[in-house]
Amino acid sequence: MRERRDLAAILLATFISWMGLRVTAIAVPLAALQQTHSAWATGLVAGSAGLPVVTSGWWAARGRHRITSGPALAGVLGAEALGLLIVPVTASTGALSVLTLCAGGLVTGAATALGGPAQRAVIADIGDRFGPGRAARALVWQDLAHRISMIIGPPVGAWGVTLIGTLPLLWAESAAVGASALLVVFVGNYGSVGTPGAVGEPAETGGPPAVRPSGMVDVLRKHPDIARGVLLAAVGGFAWFGFSLGLAILGARTGRPGALIGAGMTGYGAGSLVGAAVASLVIARLPRMATMVAGWVLLGGAFVVVPAASGSLLWLAVMSAVGGVGVPPAIAALNALISETTEGADRRTAFAAEQVMHTGAGSLGMLAGGAVIGMLGAAETLVATGLLQIVLPLCLVAHRFAHRPGPPPTAAAAASGTGCRARICD
Repeated sequence: MRERRDLAAILLATFISWMGLRVTAIAVPLAALQQTHSAWATGLVAGSAGLPVVTSGWWAARGRHRITSGPALAGVLGAEALGLLIVPVTASTGALSVLTLCAGGLVTGAATALGGPAQRAVIADIGDRFGPGRAARALVWQDLAHRISMIIGPPVGAWGVTLIGTLPLLWAESAAVGASALLVVFVGNYGSVGTPGAVGEPAETGGPPAVRPSGMVDVLRKHPDIARGVLLAAVGGFAWFGFSLGLAILGARTGRPGALIGAGMTGYGAGSLVGAAVASLVIARLPRMATMVAGWVLLGGAFVVVPAASGSLLWLAVMSAVGGVGVPPAIAALNALISETTEGADRRTAFAAEQVMHTGAGSLGMLAGGAVIGMLGAAETLVATGLLQIVLPLCLVAHRFAHRPGPPPTAAAAASGTGCRARICD
């Protein structure tokens, strides 16, 4: 069946491209440090790549809604591969500079802003062809491929830097994304029937020109549970600095530089892999909102406990793993909710909102994280960011139940108006 082949091609492309990015995560800052001799330059590619993603709500809508097929996805991945070539090409000539680092980040970030939400939407579109609930499972498989690369990629990258150096790995990263483009180029067009896949073009059924797709705010207003899930993901992205920076600084201040963050990240990665595997089996039976809330609360609880567990690297890794287990089901539940309640342009917009909010909040957290930790302390910041991820989901649940519409009034009550007063109508 063509749908199975196309889905397998996109999932394999996801794994290969993410493996390339994870393997070279160490090589890019090392190359920047070697050639610019500036520690500040080591984060320029990642920082510049985040800018197009965060601002994509203003510039990427038209392009994103046109990406409904394999050739369109391949074009975006091809552009990303070309952007990734900027750093190794200039590094090989000794001309790597702040300007080229920023240029490489901006091009790859723009491709990610366009291709990331569109790729998830295409996966969901293909999943719809298999029947109810299959889109959600297909998206969990994509997340599972992503998390496998998170576990395998960094040690392979560290080994590669030692064995062959930084420059060959940078060439390999572009080659991996280029190979992903070739994998998806023959994937068909799965835009929803009757829902235009491109702005201003006829629908697939030959109807009138497409209506301009709703903006992110419009889509989130139409789907309040998606808006709640996106907010939870954004808070999780913002609070992540408490774990990553907090453990790194706590380790340095307690005479164990690198040990705490290494144990924490290893445990979290292993736990998230388990969570993704479990979610792929049971996502069809999980309640959407409850799963999102439970996942982020579990991660927040792990943040709160981690400082007390930092005396033992094993106990720290176990607590981090417990927190990691909850995140993939929470993300899977949000993706499932998007795939089940939206289609066409709105589906792509909802996935884009998820990406923009999570990435933007994560960038904001990393920017402010050092100052927050400096004021509160590393252990205290971990507890505070953990409590934030516990309290906010519970507040959202309370708000959701408080604003749940009541039962419709009976005919007699409606005629007398008492039913309306009982429900406190607007």
